[in-house]
Formats: sequence, structure tokens, C-alpha cells
Amino acid sequence: MRIAKPLTVLAAAATLTVAVAAPANAIRYGEPDNNEHPFVGIMVAGNLNDTTGAFEPLWRCSGTLVDPTHFLTAGHCTFGAEAVEVWFDEDINDLRGGDYPGGGETSISGTPYTHPDYDDAAFYLNDLGMVVLDEAVTLDEYGELPELGYFDDFFVKRGKNKQLFTAVGYGLQRSMPEQTGLTESSLERRQATLKIINQDAAFGEKKAGNSVLFTNNAATGGTCSGDSGGPIFVEGSTTIAAVTSYGLNSICAGTGGGYRVDTADDLDWLAEDFGLLPGANW
Repeated sequence: MRIAKPLTVLAAAATLTVAVAAPANAIRYGEPDNNEHPFVGIMVAGNLNDTTGAFEPLWRCSGTLVDPTHFLTAGHCTFGAEAVEVWFDEDINDLRGGDYPGGGETSISGTPYTHPDYDDAAFYLNDLGMVVLDEAVTLDEYGELPELGYFDDFFVKRGKNKQLFTAVGYGLQRSMPEQTGLTESSLERRQATLKIINQDAAFGEKKAGNSVLFTNNAATGGTCSGDSGGPIFVEGSTTIAAVTSYGLNSICAGTGGGYRVDTADDLDWLAEDFGLLPGANW
């Protein structure tokens, strides 16, 4: 797990040790995706060996294809990585110790890019990343980028907002202290239903427009590390309102944070560097 500053806030990526995920986080109390979002995948970020050029896995995250070759994720998922391997299988448990996490016949290689203003010491301000895949993935549909200010209409008086959101990702279903033996880490795509709590409050940046706090509970589910970079859709749509960014404690309880994709600097970067625009890009 990569720990952000301040240390009470955890960036929701999961560190890898060989082929097994260390205790961290993922979609929590959610349900199997049942192939509702085949354009959501799991990525492993890593370095390239100086001598052999071989891929050396470091941590894993989730993300969304927004067209056949562009995989949107979180900035803390791409920052510091030299290369990425991505899988789109709904369940990759059988690949542990084989193609996963080192890459192989079932994965697609890609090059990671991070928002130009990203700062790892304040990741929540520009927590957006992109992976450009070496091979195109042809699907019937993909995730869609939001219009500028898309999220603004969802911030209403506390208790008045009935809009539901759907978070999708891979990783642990439960994160508990190692000595308890209660961590659940099935590598499968899952989804959970979220509601807005408020915006930007976790970092004393109220209404700065960068991030959103969502519910995270046993009744409707939530997010955890390993879900980082995974999409948070407005329920019933393929519009990526936010990407999973952080949690406020190591057991993924109470709240989860999403980074807004609908801000001007994010949309400008995606358009200028990758030719991606709000709506469909295929």
C-alpha cells in the first residue's frame, strides 16, 4: 500500500509482493460485476529491469477503457511507474503466479502517464493518470468522460441528494489487520453502490472542486486500495464522474474518496495530450 501524506489518509493502491497482494483494500461488501462493465480492468504498475528489460511488478490498481487504447486511472497509480500490464478478465484468480502479475499472453502492455501537475505529497489535488495500451481492445462500449462541471449539480443540501453512484474495481473484499487472518483478496471485478457524503472535506479544502467523499458501508458497499483508479459512475450510466482515490483508514470503513474527472485542467490534459473529449471517443 502506498501511504499518502498526511499518514492518516491512505491512497487506495495495493502493493504487490511477488504474485500475492499484500493486505490492502478493494471493492468492499459489493457484488460480482457479472460483466456489466467489461471495459473496467485491473492494472499492475512496475519498472523495467535495467539489464534484461523484464517487467518487475510493484503495485496494482483498477481503471477504465475510454476508447480501444486509452485506460483512465488515478495519478498515484501511474506515478513512478515505467510500464504497466492490464487485464480485462472478470476473474483472474487462476492467473496468480502465472501471467499475473508479471504479464503474459492474457495481459496487454501499456505506457503510463501522470497528470502534469501531480504531486505525490498532495496526490488528491491532481490524482489522474492514463495508460496508453500497446494493442487495441475492441468492445461494444467504453467508459465516457464527463462534461466540464458535470459533478456540480450533484452537490445539494445534505440529505437532499438521492443520486446513487456505482464504483467498479478489483481487489480485496475486506481489509483487516494481518494477524486476524480475515482479509479477503479474491481478484475479481466487483461493483458497489455509493452515495455522496460531501466534497473535499478530508483535506481541509472544502469546495475546492477536487475530490468527493462517498459512503462506504456493509449495506451498500464501498471502495478500498486496489480499487484506486477504478471508475465511479453515475448509476445506470457509463460516465466516469470520478476515479477512486483514497480511504481514510486501513480497514476501508466509513468513507471513501473519489477524484473528480470533470475539472478544466483534467479535461484539458486529456484532450491536448491524448485527443480525448467528453462523451464517446470511439
